[in-house]
Amino acid sequence: MSEPTGKYSITMPRDIAEAAKARSGPSGLSAYVAAAVARQIERDNLNELITVAEAEHGPVTDEEIQALRDQLHRARQEQTRGGADAA
Repeated sequence: MSEPTGKYSITMPRDIAEAAKARSGPSGLSAYVAAAVARQIERDNLNELITVAEAEHGPVTDEEIQALRDQLHRARQEQTRGGADAA
């Protein structure tokens, strides 16, 4: 069973509404807008968590971010090589 819904009236620029309508596909504009709002709420929640973490531990440096990106890249490469060896 799906979650209960409500009917709301929103105002947005016409060009954005038309672009969303054109992209919404068979699920319709309401589903498209609901998904977009849900993604924004997730981003807002993540930003709140980042703010709390940075207040407690200090901001993450560019060097730390790059080191983690490098680590992720190496892990993906190893995973790809491992998958090729297993075949």
